Amino acid sequence: MTGTGQNSGNNQSAYTLGYYISLFGAALILLWIGVFKFTPTEASAIKPLVENHFLTFFVYKIMSVQTVSNLIGVIEIIIALLLIFSAKFAVLKKYAGIGMIATFLVTLSYLFTTPGMWKIVDGVPVTDFFILKDLMLLGFGFMILQKNK
Repeated sequence: MTGTGQNSGNNQSAYTLGYYISLFGAALILLWIGVFKFTPTEASAIKPLVENHFLTFFVYKIMSVQTVSNLIGVIEIIIALLLIFSAKFAVLKKYAGIGMIATFLVTLSYLFTTPGMWKIVDGVPVTDFFILKDLMLLGFGFMILQKNK
């Protein structure tokens, strides 16, 4: 029956489980991708994204391709660690949320600033779908920014 204490407890348990799966899943993704940024393969792969963006186009004039990638990797790893430690220290949620929102707004904007990102395949617009995961991570950043527990 809707509205009973038992059902409400089950809903809260499911919410809590989903929250922590999302939190640690987002941390794992950020940690994994952050570590990968230290490889030459990933440094080269993100270069077209970074050099064509109105906020980041200048960085290759002052840093090497690998240094830029390393810096981005460090940022992603820090956000991942903030997420992990926010499970124990609630004050860190605010910083993790802000970091996620800033990071994923920028990465999603690469869809619109990188030439050749969109193609038409069989009449359907498609992109490099790896960036679309950032929609969910952006949403989760907003959620943890508002989570009071």
